[in-house]
Amino acid sequence: MQLIAFSKEAPAQLLANYLNQQGIAVHYRHTGEEHPHSLVLVDESQWEAARLITQDFIRDPRQAKYQLAAWQQGEAVQLQPVARQMSPQLQMLLKSPVTILVLVACLLVYLGSLMGWFGPIQYWLSFQSPALLSENHQWWRLLGPAFLHFSTMHIVFNLLWWAMLGSQIESKFGSVNLLLIFVVTALLSNYAQFLHTGPSFGGLSGVVYGVMGFVWWCGWLRPQWGLSLSKPLVGFILFWLALGYADLLWVSVANTAHTVGLVSGCLLALGYSKIRR
Repeated sequence: MQLIAFSKEAPAQLLANYLNQQGIAVHYRHTGEEHPHSLVLVDESQWEAARLITQDFIRDPRQAKYQLAAWQQGEAVQLQPVARQMSPQLQMLLKSPVTILVLVACLLVYLGSLMGWFGPIQYWLSFQSPALLSENHQWWRLLGPAFLHFSTMHIVFNLLWWAMLGSQIESKFGSVNLLLIFVVTALLSNYAQFLHTGPSFGGLSGVVYGVMGFVWWCGWLRPQWGLSLSKPLVGFILFWLALGYADLLWVSVANTAHTVGLVSGCLLALGYSKIRR
């Protein structure tokens, strides 16, 4: 079944990349008609989801999410040649203040650690039990461990994922919702890890797994929203989680925080899919 036809190839390929990433299989076909660049829908039962995404594309084909989908699949499609244009990922990030705020906070804390202040920083950011917090009122400690990192690889890994996925969520749902997702996933993953190992842990990875789960399930439950993780990335997430539990990594891993973060992100996506139709 033909979904849509374009007069130029570039928008057809761009939309095809995005639809295929959303799990809606389409084939590009060149015909001799007035609009020769057409997309053919493979599964007619996906017509409604494909139609909604196509309408959104027609309204604004220059949204960063379309180029982002092409980038995740190893391609890049330009609607017209543009000199010295910023990448879609960077454009999206620069319009995401909460994503940038968390990035900067983590970098400043890590820089302070490198300058010899790791001990005091860890003391003030370490998690404490709710009973103790009710006495000293240092409630920032519920989120504090998320900003604390122990190595360059640790912070680079976490911030790259946060920048990519956090900016996607903030672009779609707004800063308030990303902040809510950050707080919920950080609080739950930190508390779970504290119950399992005590206060000696840190890192944004519980939140990172949370936004991974959120984007993954949003792509599954509401593909028309434009948030998704490709199947290879989902496989990488689950494989990395399994490696941590198998104790095959060369570093200490907060497995409990990762798991609780992932599950809480998935459940938040489920809640959003019920509320925001």
